[in-house]
Amino acid sequence: MADPVQITFLGGLGDIGRNCAAIECRGQVLLLDCGVLFPDEDMPGADFVLPDLEYLRDKADRIVGCICTHGHEDHIGALSHALERLSFPVYASRFTLGLIRNRLEERGVMDRTELKPIGDHDRLSIGAFDCEFIPVTHSVPSGLISAIRTPQGVILHSSDFKLDLNPVDGRRTDLARIGAIARDEGIRLLLCDSTNSEIPGSSRSETEVGEVLRSVLAAKAGRRLVVAAFASHIHRVQQVAEAAVAEGRKVATLGLSMKRNFALARELGLLRLPDHAVIDISEAQHHRPGEVCVVATGSQGESRSALAMAATGDSRWIQIGADDTVVLSSSPIPGNEARVAKMINNLVNRGADVVHSGSVEVHTTGHGKQDELRTLHTVADPEFFVPVHGEVRHLVAHGALAVGMGMPPARVVQARDGDQVELSADGLLNRGRVTSGDYYFVNGRLVESGPELFRDRSAIGAEGVVSVVVVLSRRDGRLLAQPRFESRGWVGGEAARELELQGADEVAAAVGRFLESGEQGGLDRVVRRAAGQFINHSTDRRPVIVPIVVEL
Repeated sequence: MADPVQITFLGGLGDIGRNCAAIECRGQVLLLDCGVLFPDEDMPGADFVLPDLEYLRDKADRIVGCICTHGHEDHIGALSHALERLSFPVYASRFTLGLIRNRLEERGVMDRTELKPIGDHDRLSIGAFDCEFIPVTHSVPSGLISAIRTPQGVILHSSDFKLDLNPVDGRRTDLARIGAIARDEGIRLLLCDSTNSEIPGSSRSETEVGEVLRSVLAAKAGRRLVVAAFASHIHRVQQVAEAAVAEGRKVATLGLSMKRNFALARELGLLRLPDHAVIDISEAQHHRPGEVCVVATGSQGESRSALAMAATGDSRWIQIGADDTVVLSSSPIPGNEARVAKMINNLVNRGADVVHSGSVEVHTTGHGKQDELRTLHTVADPEFFVPVHGEVRHLVAHGALAVGMGMPPARVVQARDGDQVELSADGLLNRGRVTSGDYYFVNGRLVESGPELFRDRSAIGAEGVVSVVVVLSRRDGRLLAQPRFESRGWVGGEAARELELQGADEVAAAVGRFLESGEQGGLDRVVRRAAGQFINHSTDRRPVIVPIVVEL
């Protein structure tokens, strides 16, 4: 009887981010992506969120490699953290490996891995797994669909994909090869991108966006152009650069990641631009506005991004003014809408003309919509299906789409982060949660788990913090001084001083009663309760209260 195969989802099934799965067979583990999730407003202070890498701790010597399907941070961004505690080779296209190398060198973990390039239609063994890599169209170059042959048949992972019939680089999703595998071998299990599973129709071609961008650039003669896009979206950058050069402009990059990716893509031949058309951002000020096009990072309004800093006048390289047209060639990621709107207001306030996807179609998605999903399902014709890459509503909608196409409901298996599915002769079974599925938050150099930290940060940000210091005599257990209230962000001005004095009196009275009772221990709870009751009664607010009991 053929060995069973287990797939454990360490992230990506419930969020659009931290994509990572562990495929296990015959005592070996193959990782599929290792990405981060970018924090939302409920995670103040977090840099990003990691997959549940704790699951791999006891399997460290069994990991045969990690396939990185493409170069977006939600698929490669956690590799440097994983390699701080584990060691394994990484398989990806040359462009994706170039992006990965930058991150690993910054983190100092290059000695923990080997970077192994793979190309379109390559087939190789990674441990016990026979892997074939199929070209796929997405919003970053050189994405790859993975066909992984196991004792239980072929597992097909779609990667992030769309069916663009006219891609900028001519590299289409190879449906013919997927169809051949389905016909000749059969696809036992499909793992498929669910991001746009709720949206009818098909996505617009990237080439169509290029036509819109060309018309926008042509209409802005005499003005400096600043076009913001994702630094990994080389096809978008290619079209912007081509349009700029056609208008007689020089092209400069703004933002470290844009500069790096621009150079990497030119080196690999993915971005084609004559040398005379490229200038350093430091040279832009020496050209008339109508002679320059700046390609920048920061389309999502990130606080320290190149465009956001220019919008507030804090850029070292450019000063936004009345001679500028700024094009935001992206759509706000859900949760970023307010931040992007604020940046647009800042840009307009500085005199710039702003063009964005809400007014002109200067962006298209990199993820297939319902018609494209139906096409892939039809071509792959899988025996079993697990929706991946999406929030819960996307996964459920994708499952319903498959059932609506005639797939038996029992063959559509819904899973969530932390779940493990097993493929065996008996079919596909969700064995339930085998790991915590917890979020692991990166805060600077620290990795922490648990939501309590963010609840405290949110409370401090909204309500402030009050510390209450009580000093006792260790010898006879009496108060040596009046308790001291100190607050930040609770109330302001003279009211704060008055309330702090009143609060000190209330705490002193409560502590006195407690000491007279002869009870032992728990004084910090008495201080917290007394301070909290006073604060709530007097201000109807709930700051974080920090009791400090000192015995001398």
